[in-house]
Amino acid sequence: MIVRKSKAEIDTIAAAGTVLAGCLEEIVAASRHGVTTRSLDELAESFIRERGGSPTFKGYRGFPKSICASPNDMVVHGIPGPYRLKDGDIFSVDVGVTLDGLIADSALTVPIGQVSADAVALMEATRSSLEAAIEQCRPGGRLGDVSHAVEEVAEGAGFSVVRSLVGHGVGREMHEDPQIPNFGEPGRGPRLEPGMVFAIEPMVNAGGHEVFVADDGWSIHTSDGTLSAHFEHTVAITEDGPRVLTRRTSETA
Repeated sequence: MIVRKSKAEIDTIAAAGTVLAGCLEEIVAASRHGVTTRSLDELAESFIRERGGSPTFKGYRGFPKSICASPNDMVVHGIPGPYRLKDGDIFSVDVGVTLDGLIADSALTVPIGQVSADAVALMEATRSSLEAAIEQCRPGGRLGDVSHAVEEVAEGAGFSVVRSLVGHGVGREMHEDPQIPNFGEPGRGPRLEPGMVFAIEPMVNAGGHEVFVADDGWSIHTSDGTLSAHFEHTVAITEDGPRVLTRRTSETA
């Protein structure tokens, strides 16, 4: 069952989203050659707690840190630690913030120093696929329209969407119904209604779509060792169309 949120709940998720967006801005500013992912995790936790929130991921299903930090061929769920970012890396950061009992979720991929043209193209296609999916978040549409928009943009650019990982409903819980694949047929699936809140998160690989879970039980990598990018926003469906609850001030749609 897809849980619809009240206007007051959506406003609170948006407040969590404002904290989250600011946290991501701080992480982007601090992400440079030589910085450890552990230090970025510490920065994020302090930022969130100082603003009255809590890091949703910390302790969730046993996850040990406050952010997911996933460089290069790591798709998602990287555990922050001693890894030092280096020029040429692309670095995916996923953050959840709980505020007054409600949750926002967002992610982005950051270039470190000068990255390859192929990496830039991958990041741009992934970000553009997210924006295309957000445009489909309107009352009367179907969930398949959202999924298909990601697939059309990302695979139209020559990349592969990860098929074994999905977006999801969010708000009262970290993961709620429905699951939101990043591929699918338009015009199918549940009808979209005001009050639904989704974490839409394209995960796109430069090579094939296959992935594997590493020995740590968390981090997921591309099977062929190619780069992966990840962008995510929490989006509410309203009578007036999509409302992005985690938009960053430095970001343009």
